[in-house]
Amino acid sequence: MAEMDMPVAGAQASADNKQMVNAIIASVLGWALDLFDLFILLYVAPVVGALFFPSSNAALSLAAVYGSFAVTLLMRPLGSAVFGHYADVHGRKQAMLIAIIGVGLSTAAFGLLPTIAQVGVLAPIIFLILRLVQGVFVGGVVASTHTIGTESVPPQWRGAMSGLVGGGGAGIGALLASFIFLITSSVFPGDAFAVWGWRFMFFSGLLSSLLGWFIFRNLEESPYFKELKRQQGNKQAKVSKAPVKDVFSGEYRGVLLVNLLITFGGGAGYYLTSGYLPSFLKVINAVPNQTSSLILMGASVSAFFSAVLVGALSDWIGRKKTFLLIGALAAVLLPLCYLNLAATKDTTQITLLALAIAFIGNAGYAPVLIFLNERFPTALRASGTGLSWNIGFALGGMMPTFVSLVSASPAQIPMSLAYFAVGVFVIYLIGAVVIPETKGNFR
Repeated sequence: MAEMDMPVAGAQASADNKQMVNAIIASVLGWALDLFDLFILLYVAPVVGALFFPSSNAALSLAAVYGSFAVTLLMRPLGSAVFGHYADVHGRKQAMLIAIIGVGLSTAAFGLLPTIAQVGVLAPIIFLILRLVQGVFVGGVVASTHTIGTESVPPQWRGAMSGLVGGGGAGIGALLASFIFLITSSVFPGDAFAVWGWRFMFFSGLLSSLLGWFIFRNLEESPYFKELKRQQGNKQAKVSKAPVKDVFSGEYRGVLLVNLLITFGGGAGYYLTSGYLPSFLKVINAVPNQTSSLILMGASVSAFFSAVLVGALSDWIGRKKTFLLIGALAAVLLPLCYLNLAATKDTTQITLLALAIAFIGNAGYAPVLIFLNERFPTALRASGTGLSWNIGFALGGMMPTFVSLVSASPAQIPMSLAYFAVGVFVIYLIGAVVIPETKGNFR
């Protein structure tokens, strides 16, 4: 075993209840605020598409917006490399604080942008550049929030913590975005939303920066990282000076590549469900904004419970069996849900199907966070987890763009979603077959 791979013994004993609770809150809310900022674009995608990427074909305009979303995702691995290195060498806390404030400020800046009608082709160019900047900070949030929480709880809670941070945080972030969408839709009804409402949606990113600063400034460092630093001071352990390089080389290169099968499938499943629902309800079901926001708030609650329950399930039956079970169910049930959702105009049926889609989509990646944590030692955990998560989710996040591109018209989107859902969860299942069981492998 390499010196930097030595188990970090006794770290858990040093995490008292107050520290554990604070770490849980910070991880969940950090990821929630991060996704709140990202979800804002998804909730205003049709409006933003018309203002920055106008087209006579609504599906192509929507594809351009999702393309800009994919641009952010593609920058996330870079953010994980930068902030993951910092978190592994200097600590999780400060990396989290800087990243979450950066995400909020870059999100708010979108509200100041001129549209294509005002400055022409310069508008989408500035829009895309700002998305690149936002993506770097988002990748940094993952590297810290996805480690400090699981490093601070007892072993028997790590699966549930994985779901609470990854899916629960996503559900809370989507819920906050739905709430802001409901408020702005009420304050700026009808055509006014396309003039001012979307700008105030982006301005709300300032709230996440402010909340992040209050939440994280008094947070204690991860007990595993503190123990590693203590061992390093006593010459018992060595922290890698280049954790990102170590993840891409030697034994961990193969670990990273296999991880991507799971993170791609889970990420694509998420973006094809919770990520696509806001546009689906507007473009396919023609649900009014205020009704849509209420449905999406319910879907966020469904996502929250799904992630925590499935994460806890992985503590009971193991990570591998959970991936196999959820992958098989999702490959069958998601296509059926989408096709039935497209075929109904009944609000009750639309709501129930949206809840089911959110539940299934968030179940897919509920145990992913702890699975990734268990694949890397403490000295590489932030970099390894962040890169595995963000590369897989970057690739998975491109799927909504392809769904819109292959759909000749909005009417074809439901069938495209059904095919893509089957495809990504087949890849997910392949990953579930080839990965080892990692439960209990936390060092």
